[in-house]
Amino acid sequence: MNPGGGRALGPLLLLGLLLQCAGRRRAIVSRSVPDVCSTCHIHATCHQTEGKSVCICNYGFVGNGRTHCQDKDECQIGASKICGNHTLCHNTHGSFYCVCLDGYRASNNNKTFIPNDGTNCTDIDECEESGLCGRNARCVNTEGSYKCYCNDGYKLENGELSFHPDGNIVSCKEIGCGSPPEMKHGYIVGNYSLLPGSAVHYECKEGFYSNEGKFSYCTANETWEPATLSCKEIDCGKPVLIPHAEMIWHNSTTLWSRVYYRCKEGYYFDGDRNFSECTMDQTWENITYICKKEELFSNLSIFNETCVKWQRKTGRLGAQEMYTFHILGQRWDEKTFSEDAIFNITTSEDNPKVCLDLKSGSNYVVNITTLSSTNITVSVTVAVQTKVKEAFNNVLIFNDTCLKWRRNVRGTEVEDRYSFHVQGQRWYQKEFFHEITFNLTTRKQDPEVCFDLQPGTNYSVNISMVALNFSLLVSMATQITDPLFPDVEFVAVKGSAPLLRLRKAEERNGPISLYQVIVLPLGLQSTFICDSFAAATFFNNTTDVKGYVAAEFRAKDVADNMSIALGDRHYYGKFYNAPLKLGEDYCVFLRIISEWNKVRTQSCAVWAQIKTLSPTLQYMTAVGLGSVAAVCLILFLSFSAARSYLHSTVHSPSAALDCEAVHLSATMDMAQTGTALSFPENENVSLL
Repeated sequence: MNPGGGRALGPLLLLGLLLQCAGRRRAIVSRSVPDVCSTCHIHATCHQTEGKSVCICNYGFVGNGRTHCQDKDECQIGASKICGNHTLCHNTHGSFYCVCLDGYRASNNNKTFIPNDGTNCTDIDECEESGLCGRNARCVNTEGSYKCYCNDGYKLENGELSFHPDGNIVSCKEIGCGSPPEMKHGYIVGNYSLLPGSAVHYECKEGFYSNEGKFSYCTANETWEPATLSCKEIDCGKPVLIPHAEMIWHNSTTLWSRVYYRCKEGYYFDGDRNFSECTMDQTWENITYICKKEELFSNLSIFNETCVKWQRKTGRLGAQEMYTFHILGQRWDEKTFSEDAIFNITTSEDNPKVCLDLKSGSNYVVNITTLSSTNITVSVTVAVQTKVKEAFNNVLIFNDTCLKWRRNVRGTEVEDRYSFHVQGQRWYQKEFFHEITFNLTTRKQDPEVCFDLQPGTNYSVNISMVALNFSLLVSMATQITDPLFPDVEFVAVKGSAPLLRLRKAEERNGPISLYQVIVLPLGLQSTFICDSFAAATFFNNTTDVKGYVAAEFRAKDVADNMSIALGDRHYYGKFYNAPLKLGEDYCVFLRIISEWNKVRTQSCAVWAQIKTLSPTLQYMTAVGLGSVAAVCLILFLSFSAARSYLHSTVHSPSAALDCEAVHLSATMDMAQTGTALSFPENENVSLL
């Protein structure tokens, strides 16, 4: 062995061992640093972040990126939040898509969409399709659906109000009420229709009357509603007794019965006729027949202003007769003046005459009495008015409230002073009293004066000239003006006819005669003219109603704050309060009418606006609410069971998705129904 060779091999062996160890170390280091990207989940992607490799789950998945990436259910927050209104959300593996509910279409016209481009679901107007509801029916579009209704004059065979074809054979048949009922002691006036809403007008036969309703109308059940008309026989009761007369009568009190009168002995007939008849008003005719006591003188007359003459009765001619005169004189413009005188005359003349000593400008009552051969005092009263020279003449009323006259003086150098006392009263308003007093001094030859008078009032105007002790009384009547604007509480409702409150109007401008309730289509509100009396009864316009009078009340029958139910199918006056139609908008007016002295005026106010609801919402609420609640309960239980299964699998079964979609649809229906039922408290949602 070479020691030097051993020394040479030693470093080489040491170097080999070091290289071997280094190789082993490199191998160990390489095995201790794994490749991160190679460990990413199949639904993850490797990303470099700050020089490091990181596994991140793909869009639509959630997890740590390495051991698991689970599908993200985007639909769990609710279809309305992620897809919008009227939608269903469908989750898919790693994504989702939206579809519109039945009755709606996507605005991009695709069946599915993802709401990242503003796409939404809009209602489909199924009624655009012609003939969808078949013959004698009309289509009404609703939110997400539609309904079919029979036309006026038709109804469904199954008795329902509306239908949805859906392949079912449904037909609308014509409605008819048949022959109207007969009325005892009554008859039908004019023509009539057999359709619902039509009316038959009855009148009583001659000799009968009725104060009740005279109409019967055809109902939606194809039956005539019984008329409240009850014809009763006219009975005038006992005739009026006439003093000093006997009745010739057969004790009949029915229509056109007659009673004759005959004066008793010592009295004679004076009047146009001596009989009275029983009339349609259930009263005996007024007659002027009276029995006067036989007089001892007649043909009494006044001549030369202060003289009287008369003619003695046959049988007393040529005989002496004493007459007593009692004279009373007054002046209404001079309260302190009074004259009272009594004297007698005896004469045998057949045509006596006496002139009296009367004062100028006074009114006298002359009572002449004589004693007959049967010791009966016979008297007669004569009114005598003496004249004075008139202070003015040609008095003329103009412009209803003004007077003018002509003075009986020449030129304008003389000044006259007049005193006016005006008093006004109203027969229809007993507590009303209007009084005006003033003086007027003028030199005009034709003076004029106008008074501040109230409308619809009777006035007496006393014009006095104190200097000449002369007075003149003039009567004036002012015309009525439009009544005060009706005091109404405006009502705006949806769905049903409101209960209106009628308040009595003040009779400030004239007597209130009538109150009318007028119904118009809402679109005609701006064209309604208050002073037009063209609005007729409902039945005169049933084919094409453009507005009608629903009720009329006489002022004396109106109580303050009286309730009126619009469309209650009753008669008010001669007008029918017809029910309002579904789907129509209406405007209601209150008209107040004044009638006096052949003048008619009126004032109107808008009383109510009625906007009706679509019947679909009510139908959905009534029919579907119970079934939706039951279906939701079943689907909820099924969905809970399906969710427990989802925890053990990565992919959701299609059955669970479908159940969730149905549950979501039912929830949305409930939300829609809840929305339809949410109305303000002051709105009535029951349909007309």
